Amino acid sequence: MIPVLTTERLVLRPFTPDDLAALTVLHAEESFWWYPLRRGQTAEETKDFLSRVIERYDSDGFGLEAVEDRASGTMIGWAGLAVPHFLPQILPAVEVGWRLGGAHRGQGLATEAGSAAVDWGFAEGGLERIVSIYEPENIPSGKVMERLGFTFERVTSGPRGKTVHVTELTRRQWEAHARDDAHG
Repeated sequence: MIPVLTTERLVLRPFTPDDLAALTVLHAEESFWWYPLRRGQTAEETKDFLSRVIERYDSDGFGLEAVEDRASGTMIGWAGLAVPHFLPQILPAVEVGWRLGGAHRGQGLATEAGSAAVDWGFAEGGLERIVSIYEPENIPSGKVMERLGFTFERVTSGPRGKTVHVTELTRRQWEAHARDDAHG
């Protein structure tokens, strides 16, 4: 079952086919898909993306989720755990990822969403390791990974020939980070 995760400001919930219109608007933003596409997605690409995400709930057992502003219920992006099928050289793996609309960046929301997904993955999902992947030029995403406790694992080539950095967080690191936070 795909979880519904609630944070102070966000709700992460499974996508449904009814999300297509709101997702199409977000995906059309050039900055939303700048890494890796360097452009927005078309309506057809977004429809294919949404279908794939929903199908993977069954095939993978989890997947990316719609991120809603808790106060308004507006979809502002997506985040969550997914198998990084696009990077077969690191499989088997589970990745945490996020994308937010431009108006919702720089407010700590990616960290909040990523943290909720990571916590669920280790506490409820039984994972031993989670990765996160970014192009080195995408400094804000790299900073979110650092805040979440991820450490550098390797450099590899992404599906479009771009260099990507793979970071990782193990259950042991996550537990130690949680203990440190509990002790102030």
